[in-house]
Amino acid sequence: MHMARLIQASGPLAGASVIVTRPAASAAPLRQRIRALGGVPIGLPGSVLRMAPEPAAMRAALTAARAVDVAIFVSPAAVKFAFAVLPKLRFSRATQVCAVGAATARALHRRGIRNVTWPRERQDSEGLLALPELKKLRGRHVALIGAPGGRELLAQTLRERHARLTRIEIYRREAPRYSARQLAALEQAPAPLLLLVSSAEALDNLRAALPLHLFARLAAGEIVVSSERLAARARASLFANAHVAAGPAPADLLNAAGTALARHRL
Repeated sequence: MHMARLIQASGPLAGASVIVTRPAASAAPLRQRIRALGGVPIGLPGSVLRMAPEPAAMRAALTAARAVDVAIFVSPAAVKFAFAVLPKLRFSRATQVCAVGAATARALHRRGIRNVTWPRERQDSEGLLALPELKKLRGRHVALIGAPGGRELLAQTLRERHARLTRIEIYRREAPRYSARQLAALEQAPAPLLLLVSSAEALDNLRAALPLHLFARLAAGEIVVSSERLAARARASLFANAHVAAGPAPADLLNAAGTALARHRL
């Protein structure tokens, strides 16, 4: 047997169909890891990302944000679209740049932003808010760079800490419209099915956009989520087999997927 096929046949995800809900533009590294672990990735984005409709206004907002006290990027997509609007974006030396997690920090580093702080243990809004740099914000100017919708915990807590908050909604998340090819790929995917979800919005969009029989097929399989909050939401959506990963990072999701699959096969 060819060595690549041997690895695929014996990996921790061997034979599993792994549904990736991340937006297509950011899903390629995760799909590659799934293949290396023996699984078959199936792309089913939970949302579609679009540039904000007023780039001139966004450019002005980002230009003004270069001198804020704290600049927070909520996702790699926020970094991507911000630098698409303002390629030479830089912050003052006094500005503390924060990222919600390691992937967002890496995206900033690739664009030359070095002074970045991010939570090492819990890479979400709660982890970010626990950073010492975000504890005392009274009167400080904070720019929150991301998209409208989603959880309001971050913005709400920053206001409660008396920050002067500017929201820069640099991109938008839109509900997906699945093609006949995508639906057929899900229908024909060999069991067991493993669904990877790190966003409540993605889970809601799947439920709304998929035909009932295909959503039921997903719900009957295994779902790996990035938080207890998402696990509760999955169970409310009739997923019986929810597994909580250590975090939203691809390595965390895939470690939990391997564990879930091993339990499934017992």
